[in-house]
Amino acid sequence: MEKYKIIMTGGGTAGHVTPNLALVPELMKENFDIKYIGSKDGIEKDIIKNSSNMEYFGISSGKLRRYFDVKNFSDPFKVVKGMVEAYKIITKEKPDIVFSKGGFVTVPVVIAASIKKIPVVSHESDITPGLANKLAAPFCNKLCVTFSESLKYIKDNKGVYTGTPIRKELFEGSAIKGKRLCGFNDNKPVLFVIGGSLGSKVINETIRSSLKELVVKYNIIHICGKGNFDSSCKDIKGYVQFEYVSEELPHLMNAADYIISRAGANVIFEILALKKPNILIPLSAKVSRGDQVLNARSFKENGYSLVIEDEELTKEKLLEQLEILKNDRNKYISNMRESKGKDGVSNIVAVIMNCVKEKK
Repeated sequence: MEKYKIIMTGGGTAGHVTPNLALVPELMKENFDIKYIGSKDGIEKDIIKNSSNMEYFGISSGKLRRYFDVKNFSDPFKVVKGMVEAYKIITKEKPDIVFSKGGFVTVPVVIAASIKKIPVVSHESDITPGLANKLAAPFCNKLCVTFSESLKYIKDNKGVYTGTPIRKELFEGSAIKGKRLCGFNDNKPVLFVIGGSLGSKVINETIRSSLKELVVKYNIIHICGKGNFDSSCKDIKGYVQFEYVSEELPHLMNAADYIISRAGANVIFEILALKKPNILIPLSAKVSRGDQVLNARSFKENGYSLVIEDEELTKEKLLEQLEILKNDRNKYISNMRESKGKDGVSNIVAVIMNCVKEKK
């Protein structure tokens, strides 16, 4: 069987890293040697080193911003430096292909690969392409998308509707282990709350202000984000908080009866895959490019989710919507079972293989 080499890249948030890890087992079946390029000190460095045996290369990276910041004047130089560093790595490693999951660290990697005439496949999680993928698109051979609606935003016939890669470990999670990890030993339903890999201040505050009412009806698993642990709540029975989880996440998600989450594409498709009744609280378009608002709208229209807008989130609204979700639980599960979501892992690996074979 012919041996191939792939360099993967993606970073800035866990959502730009974990889908790469979902592809690894299938790529190994296709006899790929896999390396990773990320930033020197980003979240992706720890995730990759803790979750895989991939060799990791760190490069300089400047953040891409849509708003004014004094760092906008210095960060382009970091991007150029990162491109030089990526070029040297790619020259030395001689990959057959580069796969990019997005995030600002990927731009210099994709450009360097293009200069070396190495095929590049990228993946966009959200309905509209992020800034990094917009900048990288001219240098890509193919841009895989999670939502079919995304194809209209991609030029030059590069778009491929593949769905998003879901880690097989997600389906191997044990609800029993998840409850045991949290010390839950009664029959109350489990409410799982996650505000993205970096946490959400407004979700954290709303959940904690509602604990008196919530713990009467639910056991609560709260992923609050790094640095957001609240020691004043640590002794509340039926409430367990984690700053961040990795290997335990499949067990905790499988233990959930209901989920409250931000609306990043990766997490909402994991929720859909597990068919968990859910409330999405998308990050406001006032502080983002609005991708989560569009993701949540799509899930609401398909009958997969209830949605609370970030600006409308209050304790009263949350408790009211949870009651609605609880009453309509079976309807949401039924809608999710009828989902025509694609098997992202096999589809994306097929695109990668086609690009490799076309090059040869």
